[in-house]
Amino acid sequence: MIYKVIQKARGGQPLNKAEVLSLLNAKEGEEAEALYSAAREIRKERYGNKIFPYGFVYFSTWCRNNCNFCYYRRDNDIDRYRKDRSEIIDIATKLCESGVVLLDLTMGEDATYHREDFRAVFDMIKEIKQITGLPLMISPGVVSNDTIDKFAELGVEWYALYQETHNRELFSRLRIHQDYDERMNAKLYAKSKGMLIEEGIMTGIGETLSDIADSMLFMNKLGAKQLRVMSFVPQKGIPMEHLGTPERSLEYKVIAILRLMNPEALIPASLDVDGIKGLKSRLDAGANVITSIIPPMSGLAGVAQNCMDIDDGHRTVEGVSVILKEMGLVPGTLAEYREVIGK
Repeated sequence: MIYKVIQKARGGQPLNKAEVLSLLNAKEGEEAEALYSAAREIRKERYGNKIFPYGFVYFSTWCRNNCNFCYYRRDNDIDRYRKDRSEIIDIATKLCESGVVLLDLTMGEDATYHREDFRAVFDMIKEIKQITGLPLMISPGVVSNDTIDKFAELGVEWYALYQETHNRELFSRLRIHQDYDERMNAKLYAKSKGMLIEEGIMTGIGETLSDIADSMLFMNKLGAKQLRVMSFVPQKGIPMEHLGTPERSLEYKVIAILRLMNPEALIPASLDVDGIKGLKSRLDAGANVITSIIPPMSGLAGVAQNCMDIDDGHRTVEGVSVILKEMGLVPGTLAEYREVIGK
């Protein structure tokens, strides 16, 4: 059945839930490789050998939320930082000079910025836009429609806000005292204002394969330009610290199935789960974006892996280019990326 489903997807026909589940259950070896091979073929047809590198600027690790899966949850007793404007501008400039095609400005739901109605963030966006000329992705958590209006007015291209799961009961256990619909509606509003949106799920958080299939079918209809999956990484001090991390083959399969179902989508291979050593497998599964590129010695943290491969310089454009060259791939240019996103 798996080979027939792959052929159906290759023919541009939509998949149903039973067919998605059959791909998620692909056996390691010939079945899984057939899935990955088809995903790579689709990527090549649409994007050639181009892979787009994204710079990551996690400028505040303070958060008012208490998500059970996150190291930076409000109640975790850890060191935190809030970068000042000059630091953020300097980091953004260095990332631009290194060859990234997008800057992902990420923060926890920092109550300070929320109280100040994001005025400092708006000013920072204006300056980064003026200095770098790069497309921006803003990842501020759930914000008001007025704030989204301002992001759109300032020309911010992307709004990233992940559900992590589309199983409402599981969502309520992961994102304590947060509203599923409020989170979903924020990204839908951003989309209505002309912003591109990114949606994503996580594996290893208590979901079933049925939940994952439901999520992929939902994301297929959402109209998000970028779709991502990441494996849960247990971190010190969180309620889910003692859970294991899932087999990475599940993440790879989800990447490949997302590619089959959404040939035009941007699909990330995140450096924030397994570092540089995990890049090749994610690209082999059909990803065409590399996220979480972070300048060494900048004092920035990642999310799932707050320090892995950062200060030794592997999570850079230069570092990932070594892997790309070995695979016959190349970093996409800013002009090529703008053509893809239409902005």
